[in-house]
Amino acid sequence: MFINNLLSTKPPLLRYFSSLEPRILKTGDILRQTRIFSSEDVVEYSKVSHDSNPLHFNSESARNAGFDDRLVHGMLVASMFPQIISSHFPGAVYVSQSLHFRLPVYIGDEVLGQLQAVNVREMKKRYLVKFSTKCIKNGELLVLDGEAMAFLPNLAME
Repeated sequence: MFINNLLSTKPPLLRYFSSLEPRILKTGDILRQTRIFSSEDVVEYSKVSHDSNPLHFNSESARNAGFDDRLVHGMLVASMFPQIISSHFPGAVYVSQSLHFRLPVYIGDEVLGQLQAVNVREMKKRYLVKFSTKCIKNGELLVLDGEAMAFLPNLAME
């Protein structure tokens, strides 16, 4: 029997799984990315935002205000969310965001940005997705959390 199977002209039944098949976003899925914010990031963000608060540039000012050192702009940290979404869904439109700043982020901190899909709704050939959002620094400290909503052109993740 074994020999007959080997000599058979029928190809063996095999299942092929392709990593090229798109992964489809569904409720509960989590998107993540880490980043370490540098002094250059803070300077460049300040140029665009015109936020030149000395807490971001002067260690002594930051310490006098009760912080350990220079701060990364909170909105720069929060900018991780639309970047994470657009890296998985090119053409996404970020439509809303709520934020609660819990702890400061200092230059050199490693920050994990995380979004979890909590609601996915089809609307006129695109998808409105509500995400819960959070950033954690140095592996354990919640620095900000909130919610975001985005229109996605499709649910296939890149």
